[in-house]
Amino acid sequence: MRLYPNAHFKSLLLNLFLTALAFGYALIMCWLLFYRNRYFGEGYSYNLVPFYTIKKYIIHHDHFNFDIWFKNLFGNIVLFMPIGLFLPLLNKKYSRGFVLTAASIMLITIVEMTQMLTRVGSFDIDDIILNTFGALLGLLSMKLLVRQV
Repeated sequence: MRLYPNAHFKSLLLNLFLTALAFGYALIMCWLLFYRNRYFGEGYSYNLVPFYTIKKYIIHHDHFNFDIWFKNLFGNIVLFMPIGLFLPLLNKKYSRGFVLTAASIMLITIVEMTQMLTRVGSFDIDDIILNTFGALLGLLSMKLLVRQV
C-alpha cells in the first residue's frame, strides 16, 4: 500500500516535502487568521450580502488606506492560492475545479464562522468568494506549472 496513492507525483520524498510545506502553510494561516493583530470584539460581525464588501472597496477605494484596501482585496486572493496548489498535488481528485471549489468553500466557511464565533474577526461572504477565487487561481497555476515539468 502506497502512502500517497492519489498524489500527482509518484515520489514519496517529494510528497512528504509537499505535505511538510502544506502543514507549514496551514500553521502560518492559522496564525494570520486567528492570532495576529486580533482583538476580541463585543458582538458578532458578519456580512451575508455577496459582493457588498468587494464593491465597497472598489467604489470607495479613495476612502481607504492603500494597505487596508490592498490586503482586503488582493491579500484574500493571494493567501489562498496555495490551497489550489497543495490539494491537487497531494490528491488528484482536487484537480477538478468543481471539487476544489466545493472543498475550498467548506474550509473557508469553517474558518470564517470560527473567526466570528470566537470574535477574533468577522464572517464575510466576500472573503469566501475572494479566497475561493485564490484557490482556483492556485489550481490554474499548478496545472500550468506541472505541464511545463
